[in-house]
Amino acid sequence: MEAVKKRRTISLARHEAIWAYVLISPWIVGFILFTGGPMIASFVFSLSRYDIAKPLQLIGFLNYAKLFTDDPQFWHSLQVTLTYAIIAIPLGLVAGLALALLLNTKVAGIAVWRTVFYMPSVVSGVAVSILWMYIFNPRFGIINWILGWFNVKGPGWLADPQWALPALIVMSLWSVGGGMIIYLAGLQAIPTTLYEAATIDGANSWQRFWRISLPLITPVIFYNLVIGIIGTFQYFTQAYVMTDGGPAEATLFYNLYLYRNAFRYHQMGYASALAWILLLVVLILTTLIFRSSAAWVYYEGELRRR
Repeated sequence: MEAVKKRRTISLARHEAIWAYVLISPWIVGFILFTGGPMIASFVFSLSRYDIAKPLQLIGFLNYAKLFTDDPQFWHSLQVTLTYAIIAIPLGLVAGLALALLLNTKVAGIAVWRTVFYMPSVVSGVAVSILWMYIFNPRFGIINWILGWFNVKGPGWLADPQWALPALIVMSLWSVGGGMIIYLAGLQAIPTTLYEAATIDGANSWQRFWRISLPLITPVIFYNLVIGIIGTFQYFTQAYVMTDGGPAEATLFYNLYLYRNAFRYHQMGYASALAWILLLVVLILTTLIFRSSAAWVYYEGELRRR
């Protein structure tokens, strides 16, 4: 009798396993066709000389050797991207948090203001780029027009190699609404009893923020930081539409240089090598952030144990 029950149990488990694989098979097939397969193909291309018009020729790691030893544009594009990331990511984190703090209040019409600040983050990247091209126009752009009120001559912005990258950094604040919403959710998840207890103990607004709000939203800051790093190294649309890497290659972002090699110069093998280096850079940076999180990211359960 026990043997029969055991066989039935095994048969039922096998039946459930089969149906589980059947149900997830669309995802498995999609992953193989659209993610795993292209990644393998990209790695093979990175070890080859391939320009679409001629047959693929395996050359080993020569593409990677050329990247590091004989391609100043590779280092320049990486420097531009890192410079943008070092300034734009902290700026976006601070601006998003500041907006969330301002909108985390109970006043009439606050939902409308939250919508107003969030909406720009969902607008198409091309549409936003065209809008900011008009804003940064040195002759009739609104920024230089406002500077003219104070008798300040505005720079050339996108037409000036010294100001093109700062202009894109300023433009990055347009999309802080996405991070603001996440910060707002984190702030509203903090128990109000903590603020009430701190107020009774005599804590002022700054002390409540520094001792309660900031530690409890560090997981949200951590999330936005990781997403910001990944998004920054994927920066492409704005630079492509607004400057195409110019002027004088001042905005030649890494992804734009990768695009040029793949679809303008048709060096698919070299572009694939660039893509794998990009993956390695992002992987290293996100790993460092994850390793450092133990020192500055605090969760409610951990705070209670402390």
